[in-house]
Amino acid sequence: MILVIIIDLRDETMLQRALGSGWGVLIPGGVLALLGFAGLSVETWKGLIVLGLLLTCVMIWHRQLRHFVLLPSAFALISGMILVMMNMKLMG
Repeated sequence: MILVIIIDLRDETMLQRALGSGWGVLIPGGVLALLGFAGLSVETWKGLIVLGLLLTCVMIWHRQLRHFVLLPSAFALISGMILVMMNMKLMG
């Protein structure tokens, strides 16, 4: 509660940035959760990780898209976490 009061006192844009970063992780997480039930192969997950990393690199240099760079980077991170869980499941 104290954090909300401090953010409100400082500036509303700070609160919007905090909420924006949450959406930048929730949207790719939801998409990948749906893809998790599709039964994709390990090679497909590796491809998704590479695609997310490449899009992150491209979006960093683009003037207007750099504000959304969290979307592909979270996509790559969550894909990697799913791949690690799949490998642990296959080994165990």
